[in-house]
Amino acid sequence: MAKDLNKLQFTGHLGADPEMRYTAQGTAVTNFRVACNRVWKDREGVSHEDTEWFRVVAWDRLGEICNQYLTKGMRVYIEGRVQTRKWVDRDNIERTSIEVVAQDMIMLSSKGERGAVPAYDGSEDEPSGEPVRRAATSNGGGREPAPARVPARPTTRNQPQEIESDDDIPF
Repeated sequence: MAKDLNKLQFTGHLGADPEMRYTAQGTAVTNFRVACNRVWKDREGVSHEDTEWFRVVAWDRLGEICNQYLTKGMRVYIEGRVQTRKWVDRDNIERTSIEVVAQDMIMLSSKGERGAVPAYDGSEDEPSGEPVRRAATSNGGGREPAPARVPARPTTRNQPQEIESDDDIPF
């Protein structure tokens, strides 16, 4: 019998610098958002671009590496699994979050290179399911640098710091 598969692979640009914290047990956890664009033409031949935002969480050494080397606008390849989390917030409202738990990350641009990425203002608590639509722009089609592969390997090189408040962390 075939096994189920929960695997997601995508490339895109970081919408903001990653944010890293440590759990009470000293485990690094880094969160960031990646914009993945799709260009398409409507029936009249007008180009449009849809942007999907992915919440990404990277744990342990991979999280530390993402925090150290990734910056807003960088192009990355992410491979991971989809995870749904549910919790009740401080106002007793049930919340749901769908995120990608990164298992592998490859930097497709250097730290100094920044691609065109729409700004994510953080105004939505959870993406509505509707893609952001805007007019398509050309990015020049230059050559991509050789990717830098970063495997997820745990290590105890850095001393962890406590998260100030665990109230907002739903795990």
